[in-house]
Amino acid sequence: MTSILNNHEHGVLTLTLNRVDKKNALTADMYASLADGLAQAAANKDVRVVLLQGHETVFSAGNDIADFLQQPPADANSPVSRFLHGIAAFPKPLLASVCGPAVGVGTTMLLHCDLVYAGDNAAFSMPFVNLGLCPEAASSLLAVQLMGYQRAAEALLMGEPFMAETALELGLISRVLPPAEVNAYAQSQAQKMARKPLSSLMETKRLMKSSRTPQVIQQMQEESTVFARMLKEPAAIEAFSAFMEKRKPVFS
Repeated sequence: MTSILNNHEHGVLTLTLNRVDKKNALTADMYASLADGLAQAAANKDVRVVLLQGHETVFSAGNDIADFLQQPPADANSPVSRFLHGIAAFPKPLLASVCGPAVGVGTTMLLHCDLVYAGDNAAFSMPFVNLGLCPEAASSLLAVQLMGYQRAAEALLMGEPFMAETALELGLISRVLPPAEVNAYAQSQAQKMARKPLSSLMETKRLMKSSRTPQVIQQMQEESTVFARMLKEPAAIEAFSAFMEKRKPVFS
């Protein structure tokens, strides 16, 4: 079964996370497919908008832990790094449709999207500290800019889930809908946008993001360096061991 479905229609490239039996947990191969899809969409003049979506019951449980431990992001050429830099630098409109859990990178990738539509069952979380790690995808910068320091601190330091209505209040998402309607609504919005002049869409996005783009890239690089170091430290080793052994971690 293909874990990332790729459909190009009416100027919209839809990338669908298609590993529902594993709660759309992301593997290195899935990151590579997403990175390749974004790169091809950026270069293809017939693609005007990209839509990321999951299933109406789950967006993504974050990284597939077993796969992640076997293939940790080693450098800027790793599939994870390629995807994160690709989503941060993507020049065309990028939309997302989110239902159910959106854990870790399932939430942080949304900080780079231009419009996000969510089901009323969506639950967002960035539980990096619970795994003995630090934030990624420039979320330590973008969450603060979006939510304000106190709300970002609560989300990142506590690592607890927050629901769709809170995400709407914080500005993380654009609209809340019934789960069965979200993907179709996001698709209709993407197609509506795709009928607009591509040059205007791209220049408007560039102008809105240009002042913070260097900060985002710098923050992402610093997070990546710290993340790689912390991944080898006792807290992360204990957290991942506890996860694989299905027990509570002990951080003494």
